[in-house]
Amino acid sequence: MTTTRTGGLGRRDILTAAAAIPLLALDGVPAAAATASRGTGANPGLADFERRVRATMTAEAIPGMTAGFARGAMQWVRGYGYADLENKVPVTAISAYRYASVQKPMTAVAVLQLVERGKLSFEDPLSKFLPDFPDKASAEKIKIKHLLSHTAGLGSYFNRKFQESSRELYRTVDEMLKLAQDEKMAFEPGTRWQYSNTGMLVLGKVIEKASGQDFFEYIRENIYKPAGMINSDCYELDHVNQNLAIGYDKEYGDKGYTFENNIFKHVMRGGPAGGGYSTVEDLHRFAVALRAGKLVGAEYVKLLLSAKPELNSPNYGYGFQISASPLIAGHGGGFPGISSNLDMYLDNGYIAIVMSNYGRASGLASDKMRELVMSGQETKVADR
Repeated sequence: MTTTRTGGLGRRDILTAAAAIPLLALDGVPAAAATASRGTGANPGLADFERRVRATMTAEAIPGMTAGFARGAMQWVRGYGYADLENKVPVTAISAYRYASVQKPMTAVAVLQLVERGKLSFEDPLSKFLPDFPDKASAEKIKIKHLLSHTAGLGSYFNRKFQESSRELYRTVDEMLKLAQDEKMAFEPGTRWQYSNTGMLVLGKVIEKASGQDFFEYIRENIYKPAGMINSDCYELDHVNQNLAIGYDKEYGDKGYTFENNIFKHVMRGGPAGGGYSTVEDLHRFAVALRAGKLVGAEYVKLLLSAKPELNSPNYGYGFQISASPLIAGHGGGFPGISSNLDMYLDNGYIAIVMSNYGRASGLASDKMRELVMSGQETKVADR
């Protein structure tokens, strides 16, 4: 297959001068030295991981990716490829990727903060905050706990109306809710599980009502700031923003493929259900702050990170995907030009994060990271 180049880049160009870029300075040590002291030389598993990532990125012409391992402090991070193909801008320590549905855990944490502060209850009906959404009868049946666990019977506001509309029309939670105004409850709350972007969007409005703050302001002050997430936000893409990775997908034709960016495909601004930006380092900070009780108390951390079979949600907690074996809580996110995954290993404390500006790209890296954690090969990197 012939590759049509974008901005002068072909499949092998993508890794040139950017492969295996050491991203973080650890413990005050320059990044290059930190990589030498905690790099793949001490760990054949990580060396194999890097080989697989680079081979896959070359074979599939994946623009950019960042991956990181941690147990407590971040021990190992690597960036590969480009954040911006057109201008050949390599991935850096502060390249922020769109993380899609990895926003959902942060929205859920915000809700539990308000529960902890007595501003709302898991048993509160939606009608307390939105009396007519999606209609009066449904609002009285749907409870906060159903919205948190995807058991409310709602669907996705990324619908035909969204596809046919200008993205600049939807920047606030209220504006995004207009896309869901015709939704109907698909089943009785708590009787089934159905992944729901609309449910998480509605929780964004609940946060606004209960806190008296704009959703984005609340998240900045109560999630990003206490967690130390200094390179994360729901940026508006028609404003001037720095260090944002551009998402890419491939358009195939008779003579091969061309890259196209996703700027006009996704939202102009992320919201409660997804679409924000972050870095591997910041997602690590979020995970550490959550497990340490800096965002909510231990009782509420447990509620977030445990499945809810009593609500017919056996593999999902409150805003977090749950895997029983091994015991992992986290979330993935995907869209054309977006692929992210956060895994928190609840039994041994490891954290594994992958972010990419190409759809579906994080799967192999996340699977290989899981192999490393379960085999124990990563412990040499974690030892100091």
